Amino acid sequence: MPNLIDLRRRIRSVKNMQQIFRAMKMISASRLRRSQEHILSTRPYALQLRKVTQNLSAASGGDTEHPLLESRPEKKVLLAIVSGDKGLCGSFNSNVMRRGDQEIANHSDKDTLELSCLGKRAADYYTRRPYPVRSEYRKLFTKVTYEQAQEIADDFAEAFHQGEYDAVYVVYNQFVSVMTQRVVLEKLLPLESPEADEQAGGASDYIYEPSPEALLADLLPRFLRFQVYRVLLESQASEHAARMTAMDAATKNSGELIDNLTTVMNRARQAAITTELIEVVSGAAALEG
Repeated sequence: MPNLIDLRRRIRSVKNMQQIFRAMKMISASRLRRSQEHILSTRPYALQLRKVTQNLSAASGGDTEHPLLESRPEKKVLLAIVSGDKGLCGSFNSNVMRRGDQEIANHSDKDTLELSCLGKRAADYYTRRPYPVRSEYRKLFTKVTYEQAQEIADDFAEAFHQGEYDAVYVVYNQFVSVMTQRVVLEKLLPLESPEADEQAGGASDYIYEPSPEALLADLLPRFLRFQVYRVLLESQASEHAARMTAMDAATKNSGELIDNLTTVMNRARQAAITTELIEVVSGAAALEG
């Protein structure tokens, strides 16, 4: 039978952990609301930016040549893997790392693939393994900013333009709902040439100054930066949702553990009382005899 002192100490320890889990759940819930607001506020801009690039592409006749649109055989690929900076978020980090390992396995020749780690967990994971890591961005998710996304996107665009890579892909957790985060693989570069929306009846009849080609050349890098920014926001919201779900499960599990330990402690206490009563009765009977 376990010692009562040890059981009380363990129950107290689990209760302290339960308070920590509950506090982390509340913090993640608060941060998730803010992340969702950021995602919702960026969607109108993303939609309008896509419409503008579609109209400009149609106005230029679809003949726009831009370095970010250049498609070539994928002999050298850069894979950006977006993880979190912290743990205690369930399978959030392990899922994206598992998908990254699958993509790495698809390139049997290591010289055809390099990695860019966006997030401390991905950087720690891949730098300890024999994979070629081109760049690391740690502590991204303390506060996601457009300036960070711009720095990353410009680095990718410059490397692609210089011919270091023929394509750039990104693996990240896409935010679907509080309970669902989906690991996806998206192609960042080369950008797909935007086309006019056929359902809207084609491009609007605007007069552009400067030319549609010049405007499109300026908007395409902005579009890439915003794509990277969106990926970071999606990953941040997914991390908060995964941590909130994990901490909620940990809080419930710790409550069940406390109940089980309390039951064991009560049984041990009852057994100890029963033993003492038997000893008193047996002693009294022996004295009377």
